[in-house]
Amino acid sequence: QVQLVESGGGLVPPGGSLRLSCAASGSIFSINAMGWYRQAPGKQRELVATITSGTTKYAESVKGRFTISRDNAKNTVYLQMNRLKPEDTAVYYCNADLWSYGSPTSLGYWGQGTQVTVSS
Repeated sequence: QVQLVESGGGLVPPGGSLRLSCAASGSIFSINAMGWYRQAPGKQRELVATITSGTTKYAESVKGRFTISRDNAKNTVYLQMNRLKPEDTAVYYCNADLWSYGSPTSLGYWGQGTQVTVSS
């Protein structure tokens, strides 16, 4: 069993900052990539940022404002969000592509989501 648990969401005024965390636990052999996605009401889930062993990727809308990082020893990924805008309001989901013990292939796992609301 593998679990991803997110934390750090909340309500913040425009221009503010938040830091999201996502910890993966369970029968994990190795993690290929971790990332953050978000889904606003009435919209499809979209990629925010991903990180592999040495490469990061960002959605154009968050470049220069958000920073993704990873602590491999803790199987944890972070998303530092600065200069937040109302349009960043969404449920943010953590994703991990990983190998669990005994699995013949890597699989993708999702967290339960954490709400981020940017409003004055």
